[in-house]
Amino acid sequence: MVSDERVGYLQELGHELDTRGLVARVVRTRSGPAFLRVVNPEAASLAEDVTCAPAPESPEHYYWWSWGERMHRVDDPGGAAVKLARVLQPHRDQTRDLEGQGLYGRGPDPARERSDGRPGRP
Repeated sequence: MVSDERVGYLQELGHELDTRGLVARVVRTRSGPAFLRVVNPEAASLAEDVTCAPAPESPEHYYWWSWGERMHRVDDPGGAAVKLARVLQPHRDQTRDLEGQGLYGRGPDPARERSDGRPGRP
């Protein structure tokens, strides 16, 4: 069972992320640890699940990336939020590519029409 302390740390991080325009909510599962699902609402495919647990060599709790790497200390949720916001920020060129493919609801980029008039790269 996940301690309320860990859930509290995740909630604190969630509040910090909300102030940065990211959507975050604590998810509790029946068979695994609670985690914080974080999504960039401007690019929903940019998401991360953050857990909270002590480090193996210490009783101190940390936030952990979904791939198991230690992210940041829990006593500084603002610092952890800065890291998450940076990772979940779309790259400008990727955003333009997604817009050109109509994935942001703007339709194909006319500058990217092929010589036969169909959208896409020439």
